[in-house]
Amino acid sequence: MRPFRYHRPAGVAEAVALVDAAPNAAYLAGGTNLVDLMKLGVQRPDLLVDVNRLPLDTVDPLPDGGLRIGATVRNSDLAAHPLVRRHHPLLTRALLAAASGQLRNMATTAGNLLQRTRCVYFQDTARACNKREPGSGCAARHGQNRDLAILDWSEWCVATNPSDLAVALVALDAVVEAYEPDGPRDVPLTGLHRSPGEHPERETTLAHGALITAVRVPALPFAHRSTYRKVRDRASFAFAVGSVAAALDLNGDVVRDVRLAYGAVAHRPWRAYRAEETLRGRPFTADLAARAADAELAAARPLTHNAFKVPLIRNITVRALTDLAGAVGR
Repeated sequence: MRPFRYHRPAGVAEAVALVDAAPNAAYLAGGTNLVDLMKLGVQRPDLLVDVNRLPLDTVDPLPDGGLRIGATVRNSDLAAHPLVRRHHPLLTRALLAAASGQLRNMATTAGNLLQRTRCVYFQDTARACNKREPGSGCAARHGQNRDLAILDWSEWCVATNPSDLAVALVALDAVVEAYEPDGPRDVPLTGLHRSPGEHPERETTLAHGALITAVRVPALPFAHRSTYRKVRDRASFAFAVGSVAAALDLNGDVVRDVRLAYGAVAHRPWRAYRAEETLRGRPFTADLAARAADAELAAARPLTHNAFKVPLIRNITVRALTDLAGAVGR
């Protein structure tokens, strides 16, 4: 067993100072991802800073009608919260699709956003992985890459982000509140995760030592007409092969506004801006939804084993939007 130090800070500033001063430190909340990686030898922190007792575990309404979700709110509590279920059903759907009840009882909001990839080469310390060991190579690119990226991958990494919650929050234009060594900072969730580039080990735009304290979900008048659809290899809980978060606003049959984001297709949760632009201002039809998905997926570069993801994402986009369009007025 590899020894490590453990500390429970009294406040956010103390927690950030501790991690900032230790190059190989990690925050511990639910531990559902970190502990697994420690067991595998993928992460070997010298210091764990336990943030569970910090006052970051509430869901609060905002004056504009949005929500502020604390970093340590458990996934089960968030999925069941009446404001979330009533006004942001895609968050509830994403969380309930993500993991078993036991895991949801432990997993936290911030931890979910910061999950590390489930690429099998990243988790196998005997295989080459630039994300785990920079400069070692990417065994996945020409290996078993069925579950990996079709968009925005690089020669150095083809991994995908595994978070269902992050996909839903990206669709809702959520903003991350973080406390960095230099003080508080707001980061749009669309700007939290990096593209892999030549440094896939740099997964977010946060400074070393930064602690996510909350996520703000702005008011979106049509967020109650939203859904999350996830395709996985088995009916029981598994990571996505492909997913879509969608919210739709119709004026009659014309798309007044729309939000779309994809999961399991890129190194980061993928906001489908091209698809949204294709849909806005036009009468909704299933054919329009398909053309919108095609516009977004035109940039796809499938790997050896995952070309099926292109029609898969297209089909679940059509299904999600068609279901939402059919629900309007009911």
